[in-house]
Amino acid sequence: MPRYVALLRGINIGSRNRVSMPELRAAMEGAGFPEVQTYLQSGNVVLESRAKAESVRRKVEGLVAERSGLEIAVVVRTKAELAAVVRRNPLGDVATDPKRHQVTFLSKKLAAKAVRELEAAATPEERVVVAGREVYAWHPSGVARSKLWAKLAGKGLGVTATSRNWTTVEALLELAGG
Repeated sequence: MPRYVALLRGINIGSRNRVSMPELRAAMEGAGFPEVQTYLQSGNVVLESRAKAESVRRKVEGLVAERSGLEIAVVVRTKAELAAVVRRNPLGDVATDPKRHQVTFLSKKLAAKAVRELEAAATPEERVVVAGREVYAWHPSGVARSKLWAKLAGKGLGVTATSRNWTTVEALLELAGG
């Protein structure tokens, strides 16, 4: 059965948008998703489904809304798509700290204007590469004051976006069996 990774945007950050991972796992299993696993508390779910990715996305969003009352956007990738993200890694030669190497997963490709804005926001030491429905970013000084990170984490891209550090990306691929 196909395996998917569902990435919930903006949950369990501080005291807002709290979603219990054990309750989410139970809800997904109750809704018919077999082999549900979560990683960390930040909205990373690996599951199986015969449905297409868009259907999985809608169902997960609906379950979160039903169980928590929160409208949380979800981005879904197949195991094969996530494996391609890891293989493609255009920043592997420069991104030496996996906690400062981010991948932003997008619901669809960015408009050219949004890509230009991201590139313009990067400092000379930062790197950003937009590849299909992912944005790879390297923040060697961290994300705290990064204008690039602020753009990636905000809602101004014109698409649903959620970011994970490289450690999490690799862990999710391993969890998915990749």
